[in-house]
Amino acid sequence: MIFVPLPFVVALLLLILLVVLLRNAEQTKGNRPFLALIALCVLQSIILGLRWGYGMAELRFVLPIIAACVPPLVLASFRSLIDRDEARDDAVWLQALPPVIMTVLLFVAPALIDVALMSLFVGYAVALLRLGRTGPDALDGARFDGAVAAHRAMIIAAFSLCLSASFDLLVVLDVEWRNGAGIAFLVGNANLLGLLLIGLTALVAARARALPEPLAQAEEAASTAAQDRDVIDRVDRLLKEQRLFLDENLTLSRLARRAGVPARQISGAINRLAGKNVSQYINEYRIAEACRLLRQTDGSVTAAMLESGFQTKSNFNREFRRVTTLSPATWRDQNRAT
Repeated sequence: MIFVPLPFVVALLLLILLVVLLRNAEQTKGNRPFLALIALCVLQSIILGLRWGYGMAELRFVLPIIAACVPPLVLASFRSLIDRDEARDDAVWLQALPPVIMTVLLFVAPALIDVALMSLFVGYAVALLRLGRTGPDALDGARFDGAVAAHRAMIIAAFSLCLSASFDLLVVLDVEWRNGAGIAFLVGNANLLGLLLIGLTALVAARARALPEPLAQAEEAASTAAQDRDVIDRVDRLLKEQRLFLDENLTLSRLARRAGVPARQISGAINRLAGKNVSQYINEYRIAEACRLLRQTDGSVTAAMLESGFQTKSNFNREFRRVTTLSPATWRDQNRAT
């Protein structure tokens, strides 16, 4: 019987995720960080399978370097969902520093590699959590329809990095207490859970990215934090008069450009005055439009969902219940125009 190591199975699953993203040619360019992240996870899984499934000991020098590339790429991927300038305040060379440090340690102090990897994974997990500390509105480059899911994916990705760090700790303890008897299992199998989770979160977050804007008319307008009501009035006028909420690729960044107000100021104004995040605020406009369609037309619930700006049925149903406390079908039955 042909022996197929578990890492190869994980690599196949991740490869399928990569193909799913690549099928959408329009989003390929914008999702390059996520594509690179999933591809890196595929490569790491294959190398793990060769190292621990087929005993190719020479690959032990490659694994720490590949592993050190994952956390920076995770952070860079989620940063790609942020359009604000502070998301790009780190020099590119800093993201390439971890694998360089790991390469140096291989030659100078190999005993420090495990500690360095653990510190690296935990450090980048903290950086991810800080990046999304303000909630879904932090991802102003994500579609409103997918911002919540992308933010959850970011939190899970941070957890996955910590999970990988914990497996590295278990490896160190196994070497210390059991002379490395369980290393093959811990590294070759259990650690793959972290890779699989990272791959899945990359897919979810990448799908939340908006399609490229055909023509961005960026308007720079000065505004102060004390003008919350004026900010919301501007946003409301855009949503009502130009019906921007129907744009399935609408993001906080695009809304800010159209309103001529900084994205952070829009988010703060809606948070303070409406008591909700921007995604919920926009979705209430979409739900109102869906209700109009359900009441006045004979189209299906799915048609109403798509025409009102939603892309996924799960998000549509969740938001519909949040706003109306009813399912779309039940609401239609109770409110159908006579």
